[in-house]
Amino acid sequence: MADNAQAPQNEAKAGGLREKGDDISVRGSDSDLSKDAVNPGELTFDEDAAGGMGRHLGVFSCTMLIVGRIIGTGIFSTPSSILSSVGSVGASLMLWVLGFVLSFCGLFVWLEYGTMFPRSGGEKVYLEAVYKKPRFLATVIFAMNAILLGFTASGCIVSILVSAGHAADRWVVRGIALGVIFFVTILHGLTPRLGIALMNALSVFKIVILLFVVITGWVVLSGKTHIKDPHANFHNAFAGSSHSSNDYATATFKVLNAYAGWSNVNYVLNDVKNPVRTLKIAGPLGLGICAVLYLLANVAYFAAATKQEIRKSGVTVASLFFGKVFGTKAQKALSAIVALSALGNVITVTYAASRVNQELAKEGVPLPFGNRFWASNWPTGKSPLPGLIVHLIPSVIVIIAPPPAVAYPFILDVEGYPQQIINLFIIMGLFWLRWKKPHVNRPFNVWLPFAIFFLAASVFLLVAPFLHPANKVGDTPPLPYYLYCLVGIAIMIVGIIYWAVWRIILPKVFGYELVPRKDVLEDGTVVNVFSRRKLE
Repeated sequence: MADNAQAPQNEAKAGGLREKGDDISVRGSDSDLSKDAVNPGELTFDEDAAGGMGRHLGVFSCTMLIVGRIIGTGIFSTPSSILSSVGSVGASLMLWVLGFVLSFCGLFVWLEYGTMFPRSGGEKVYLEAVYKKPRFLATVIFAMNAILLGFTASGCIVSILVSAGHAADRWVVRGIALGVIFFVTILHGLTPRLGIALMNALSVFKIVILLFVVITGWVVLSGKTHIKDPHANFHNAFAGSSHSSNDYATATFKVLNAYAGWSNVNYVLNDVKNPVRTLKIAGPLGLGICAVLYLLANVAYFAAATKQEIRKSGVTVASLFFGKVFGTKAQKALSAIVALSALGNVITVTYAASRVNQELAKEGVPLPFGNRFWASNWPTGKSPLPGLIVHLIPSVIVIIAPPPAVAYPFILDVEGYPQQIINLFIIMGLFWLRWKKPHVNRPFNVWLPFAIFFLAASVFLLVAPFLHPANKVGDTPPLPYYLYCLVGIAIMIVGIIYWAVWRIILPKVFGYELVPRKDVLEDGTVVNVFSRRKLE
């Protein structure tokens, strides 16, 4: 599936980047930027796509990239915590439907952006296209969020918890998690083709496993198993539903986290053959496959076990399902299968996150030891091992520092909240581009009611978590129920401070200005770097 061809000119045009007057050059001040510039960031389309393995991902690999990212630990683990939050089977299923609808609305918004700007980076690119001033502020805020919260530790934690059956020593659990994340880093960093092949294979494996769960659920509902009353949970399904907005908002974050990954191809478009066409096919196809399997898998879980059993199952609801239907031996085998699925999720997340980190470094975000190294494809010239290392560091910290039992639900919440802040600015930016830049070529146009619904949902998900939960403590005791919101906001504020120190405070204190230039690395990657010029 490898194809080292460079980005064709017509693809740049399809993204609206090659219209006359649209390209911008790196100059010394904000005032030099054209009013009509739509090119996001400092690099042109061709410069941004240079280096690495070239365009080697087709429709199948991109679809599997989405499926592999979405189907990880969520559908096997979070149904229990969602049920605990909202209190009823009916409300739980409705939230999974809502998550499906919201995800498709978000996907369509991201399709419009991705076909306008078919380059790697996802939200980084779209924020830069809209929020150009103050210069680099949007980039640095996004970088702080992506680097500090872009870890795959949650997948690792679930993987090792399921494998260990909750009985292993805490440091044994952490040791296995560290082994997983280091293995994935080396896999993608030194053997990128093998990493992609394994990623695709595990994605297909996940589809097969969920299909097996769904079909087993149908058999249970037919009454041909030893489950006494498989329809019990569907009688008076909304009994016991919570009346707290906080409970529904927190549960929705978990559902959206389980669906997270529909934008995965947007992060790696520099690796995609014919990116505009491929994105328009792979996005809806990948999310559609996952949404159908998710809804039917939840029905299967509720058919096989009681509400009380599911609530007590913790992060192993799929294991409970197999234990109820097939017995203890099948339950143990399923634990290994779920762990393997979690591994696939970690592999897929890491692949995309490393490309985002590389794009941030290419843009000139100040990083320790300079951004040239972090932007490179060292040492193979094909895969960004430095970007993988940036992704590795926070994952290791999260695995080692907190107790796993507390860490997993908190991680789910704290990852979701800042993403909703970013989503809010992305969707507002879409409306602004429609108004201010109507001339830009849009190979895909999201229907505005979908965009408005996505905007309304983002606002609700930002406000509701601060409302008092019905159980008084939220779902991450002993931590305060609102702590994850504050942590998410604090990380974005840190990004603003970091930008101010880099762009304003240090230059004023030491009397210099930042002068940008473009360098070409040995592997062909183009990097925006800054030098300091002393002011007279």
